[in-house]
Amino acid sequence: MGSVAAMKAVAVLFFLSLSGFVLADKVKEVKELQIGVKYKPESCELQARKGDKVRVHYRGKLTDGTVFDSSFERGDPIFFELGTGQVIKGWDQGILGMCIGEKRKLKIPAKLGYGEQGSPPTIPGGATLIFDTELVEILGRGSKPNDDEL
Repeated sequence: MGSVAAMKAVAVLFFLSLSGFVLADKVKEVKELQIGVKYKPESCELQARKGDKVRVHYRGKLTDGTVFDSSFERGDPIFFELGTGQVIKGWDQGILGMCIGEKRKLKIPAKLGYGEQGSPPTIPGGATLIFDTELVEILGRGSKPNDDEL
């Protein structure tokens, strides 16, 4: 009789542990933009602001850790004008105020990413996105990189 009770206890603990994994997975989903500063240079003479043309290295992951894109591996940071809708809203907000060389982790809810439709086939609908970012360069408002820099 004691072994039956022990087996039931093990079954309950197993069920609870599985439930914990499911709940833990849900915790990774975020409702608002979360910005974590991972590295900030001692000196910050220039901060990214709306209208600046910037270069940013990034690694994009889903909450399960699947990497869906990375400029680091390509050695080719993305170039865009900040705050003008050229990138997802979570980036336009999350890159603001960064210093050259600063590294941030952005946890972006679906509403500031690709929404309920996602970006098939790599990003499912409703996905929270996690980006490791590094601001490489601020080219300034209205300036363009030289052709040989692209």
